[in-house]
Amino acid sequence: MKTKKMICIALAYGLGWTWTGCQPKTTEQPNQKETAIEVGHTQPMNLSDCNVCLPGITFTQALNGGDTCITQKENGALEFRCTEGRDIFSDPNGKLSNNTVPMLLTSIDNTKPFTLTAKVTPGFTEEGLYNAADLFVFANDTLWQKLCFEQDERGRHRIVTVRTRGTSDDNNHERLDTRTVYLKYSSDTHMLASYYSLDNKEWHMVRLYKNEYPAAIWVGIASQCPQAGVCTSLFEEVTLTQTSVKDFRLGI
Repeated sequence: MKTKKMICIALAYGLGWTWTGCQPKTTEQPNQKETAIEVGHTQPMNLSDCNVCLPGITFTQALNGGDTCITQKENGALEFRCTEGRDIFSDPNGKLSNNTVPMLLTSIDNTKPFTLTAKVTPGFTEEGLYNAADLFVFANDTLWQKLCFEQDERGRHRIVTVRTRGTSDDNNHERLDTRTVYLKYSSDTHMLASYYSLDNKEWHMVRLYKNEYPAAIWVGIASQCPQAGVCTSLFEEVTLTQTSVKDFRLGI
C-alpha cells in the first residue's frame, strides 16, 4: 500500500518542519493523455504522492523525491535543497542528458486558464555552474518547459528557458544583476507565456508559444545543481490561479 506523506505546514500555529534527505522514489506511472506534440519515447516518471501546503498553492506530487529536499518556513516560504549532479535536460546529442532533478508538482486542468508565479532566490555559488531555481510546466519526461533564474558559464545570473519536445532546446535570456527575481507562467489555454519581473509589477516576456500540452498536466517548482556543490533555492509568494494575464505582451 502506498504511504502518503503529509508535510503540510500549519501556519496558524507557527510550526515549521525540516527534511534533510533527498532520495528519488519510484511509484507506478500515472496514465498519460495523448498530446498533439510529437515527442520521443517517454521514460517512467519517479512520481510519488505528497501534500506540501503553501499559502498560495498545494503540491500533491513529488518527482525524484522532491518532498524530501525541502524546508518549510513559518512565513510560508520554502527552501529547496538540491545536491550536485541533479538536473533535467534532454541533450540533442545525448552527452548532457539528465533526468534526476527533485521537483514539486500539482496537477491542473490545461483546458482552463492558469497563472503560476513565484519569487525565487537561487543558491548561486562560485562553483555552481547552471545552479538555478525553476518553474515548470510538465506533461511527462519528454514534454515539458522550465523557466529558470540560472548561473551561466561566466558566473552571471540570467533568465533561461528550456523547452523539451523529445529533446531540449536551451535559450539564454536577460542577464540580471540581482539574486532575487519573480518568475511567471500564464496560459489562456491557447498560448503559454513566460515572464520575469524585479518588482512583481513590471513584467518582461521572455517566451511565448502555442499551448499544445495535453488537458491534464502539472506545474511546479525545483532547484537544480547540475555540476558541483549544493544549490539551496528560496521560493516565496508561490501562487497558482485559474486566470491568465490579459495582455500577453506586457504580462499583466
